[in-house]
Amino acid sequence: MGHFESVNILLNKGANVNAQGGKYGNALQAASYNGHTSIAKLLPDYGADVNALGGEYGSALQAASVAGHLEICQLLLDHGANVNAQGGAYGTPLRAASIFGHTTIVKLLLENGADSINAKRKAMPHRLACFHTDIAKLLAGKNMQDQDGDIEMQ
Repeated sequence: MGHFESVNILLNKGANVNAQGGKYGNALQAASYNGHTSIAKLLPDYGADVNALGGEYGSALQAASVAGHLEICQLLLDHGANVNAQGGAYGTPLRAASIFGHTTIVKLLLENGADSINAKRKAMPHRLACFHTDIAKLLAGKNMQDQDGDIEMQ
């Protein structure tokens, strides 16, 4: 819910910053999805694992990518988030950002090494971006392979 002071008090009292459970899997993923930047900044200072997997969105970076929170995506990447982590509802952060048309996040993820070539799910970012011309342009020119390794577009 974005109650920074409450989160801060709980962390200072020894709450487990990496506790797992619920829709979001953990507190960092919940803060990332809901755009609570101040909490997303606080949690890693208390040892939150930026690469913890679980929950509906698989990772905090995928959650922020789905919701379009660029500042939180950058924060997570700065703290060592795995740009190619797989899991959750959309497979990878790049796939999530592509589906929802978050062009600046797609660009950020690509600049930070997002792998658009070896997506493990059938619907790759390139196919999903077809409704978002600006994202399709970002992805254009990259070698794309389907799950069988066949080149789809170059």
